[in-house]
Amino acid sequence: MRLALVQINPVVGDLDGNRRLILERLEAARAQGADLVLFPELAVTGYPPEDLLLRPGFIRAAESSVEAIAREARGTTMLVGGPHFDRDLYNACFVLAGGEVKAVYRKRFLPNYGVFDEDRYFAPGRDLILLEHGRTLVGLTVCEDMWQPGPPATDLALAGAELLVNISASPFYVGRDREREEMFVTRARDNSCFVAFCNSVGGQDELIFDGHSVVIDDEGTILARAPGFEEALLVVDVEPKEVIGRRLRDVRRRALAREREQVPPVEVIHVGTRGPSSNGQKARSSVAPFVDELEQMRLALALGLHDYVDKNGFRDVVVGVSGGIDSAVTAALAAEALGADRVHCVSMPSRYSSEATRADARRLAESLGCSFQEIPIGSIVDAFGEALADAFSGTQPDLTEENIQARARGVLLMALSNKFGWMLVATGNKSELSVGYATLYGDMAGGFALLKDVYKTDVFRLARYLNERVGRELIPQSIIDRAPSAELRDNQLDEDSLPPYPKLDEVLEEYVEHDRTLEELSADGFDKEIVERAVSMIDRAEYKRRQAPPGVKLRPKAFGRDRRTPITNRWRG
Repeated sequence: MRLALVQINPVVGDLDGNRRLILERLEAARAQGADLVLFPELAVTGYPPEDLLLRPGFIRAAESSVEAIAREARGTTMLVGGPHFDRDLYNACFVLAGGEVKAVYRKRFLPNYGVFDEDRYFAPGRDLILLEHGRTLVGLTVCEDMWQPGPPATDLALAGAELLVNISASPFYVGRDREREEMFVTRARDNSCFVAFCNSVGGQDELIFDGHSVVIDDEGTILARAPGFEEALLVVDVEPKEVIGRRLRDVRRRALAREREQVPPVEVIHVGTRGPSSNGQKARSSVAPFVDELEQMRLALALGLHDYVDKNGFRDVVVGVSGGIDSAVTAALAAEALGADRVHCVSMPSRYSSEATRADARRLAESLGCSFQEIPIGSIVDAFGEALADAFSGTQPDLTEENIQARARGVLLMALSNKFGWMLVATGNKSELSVGYATLYGDMAGGFALLKDVYKTDVFRLARYLNERVGRELIPQSIIDRAPSAELRDNQLDEDSLPPYPKLDEVLEEYVEHDRTLEELSADGFDKEIVERAVSMIDRAEYKRRQAPPGVKLRPKAFGRDRRTPITNRWRG
């Protein structure tokens, strides 16, 4: 059987565009002689469509789009994901063959944790479906169905499935590609089945889908793997009948069958026979390599920004560059994702800005090939001071005056955004956002916060990596070497207000991502003073985070739709 796994980048809600994309890729798969063509979960609508699924008109339009795709599916059997309404709404895998919808498999396990809310929209399916393609039996699953160690995969295998297919929209975080594939290898071995996993790719608001579609034999050998973070057509020839001999020799399968006593009823749908391979030759499939952690970050951040900008109709972006590390990495990634001609760097020095940081901001833009302009804010800050003089009479300068500078910069950047249609990319990182070391309506202003899920220590690692990757100082070394500072007062350093970033980030990762308590962290040897200080700042800053722009999810638990903590909350620790 020749499989084609079509790893595409759909746009949520663009039913016409997604249909054109699916049909275009279907033709490419046909040209390579594919017998069975897989598209990702909810490819018709894009994933996740969220509350669009509560609109009956959207559901009707999506099902009409499936029918239109089916009319083109002649001579090839294809599986494509979309919503299906039958007295309730289901997350479905449509089987298309002979110009019609031959069958509909309904996703059984609906994730409702982390970034997922599928119980809000869908009812769980109960039926099992096997496709009979020639002499091969193919079991259908959707995403979470295969993350479970038992049914439906075990039931399909006991019913005779030799190949388990899984159409998916599995979101990315660093290391997810390897975790997911290890799970599929286990499923293939445990069920003595070939496994074909077809994943979506692309950015959707805060989520990244990394692709890495894969085909695995029943012994857990990787037969083919698509690259990550890009669209791909993965074509591979498989011989699922090879599993029969191994099953006859594997007594564990019989023991499981006896334990289950009766396999649930499985509908078998005949969908065609195997066609001749192109020119009688086997498909040349490849195993794309996994990349290391920093390259994953770079690819995910670039893809997330690119798709957010393009899918929302922006042409250019603007970045406030201060001569600091965060804005430098943001601008460098933006130039890579969009092209330097679409990135506009703006420096806004105050009387506290050093000549070194002003020079580095300009050098950075020149190195990246981006446009650059400098707009001093001294007179603007003075005007604010004069306007507030009577109201502030009798008080001493404090954090308020520092924040006025940050907010003046936010006003200027948003004015440029408003005038020229440039989307403002905020430059703050996860460490700052965690502890509230950011100014509302100042450096937090923007349409997208690229580094929102990147700790400060990782920002430095990325800066060095970006330079190493191109073999030159893409980001000036002086920026990387300089101690972090907001430059909102004389001789200011971040560590005047925060614990050292290496120690702080260790605490943040444990408390924010792993939900460790203050007592647990202190007992594990973390500096108690740093832990207490960090936890207090994290809890108090929730109201700021709710007002932050969206940003790329890189970690298992990101702020936003993933980590949900009440703003009004007196629990500490």
